[in-house]
Amino acid sequence: MAIHVYWASGSPYSWRVLLALEFKGVPYVSHQLQLSKQEHKSPQMLAMTPRGRLPVVKHDDYVVFESLAILYYLDLKYPEPPLFGRSAEEAGVIVRVIEEYQAYAEEHLMSIVESVFTARGAPLREEITDAMHVVASEARTIEARLSTKGDWIVGEAVSAADLMIYPSIQLLLRALAQPTARELSARFLPLDTNYPALGRWMERMRSLPGFERTYPPHWRAS
Repeated sequence: MAIHVYWASGSPYSWRVLLALEFKGVPYVSHQLQLSKQEHKSPQMLAMTPRGRLPVVKHDDYVVFESLAILYYLDLKYPEPPLFGRSAEEAGVIVRVIEEYQAYAEEHLMSIVESVFTARGAPLREEITDAMHVVASEARTIEARLSTKGDWIVGEAVSAADLMIYPSIQLLLRALAQPTARELSARFLPLDTNYPALGRWMERMRSLPGFERTYPPHWRAS
């Protein structure tokens, strides 16, 4: 039976899963839910994921949620091309890089995004500037990896690390393009000047097969 994917446009967590499915060439049935209508909190969704969060994948009678868990499930179910490397050592590095991103950057990045899109013209809180410093520092770490270790965040092939990190950075760039974030964006942009290897990597990500099918629909519309 087909894989059913429940996701939300613009959610970096959802985007990771769509990128993985396209990268592996796995057919799937798409179910885009509207967060503004609380569709992710419907009885049908809560029966699959009690937390009422997206993305969710349903494959036959099996349900898996949380984006990293979904990527791992897909990699074991459809091993080629691999997302977690071809050796124990490579897998260890990929998971370590993902955990570093989640532990040291993700919360700060998402707080910036949330603050920018909810500010509605008001000045951003001072702690958001501090969060930008943290994110910029972590971006330099990724920049160094891309400058010295290959075209992708871990080694010479696309991995789960690339799919986990790219959507969040793209969301951050969208937030920094808002008028409210003009001063904040000066600490990070222009990308090509401050983080040239990161900019080239993002171009490579956009050239992956099926990328256009994963792009958030409401971003395209706006």
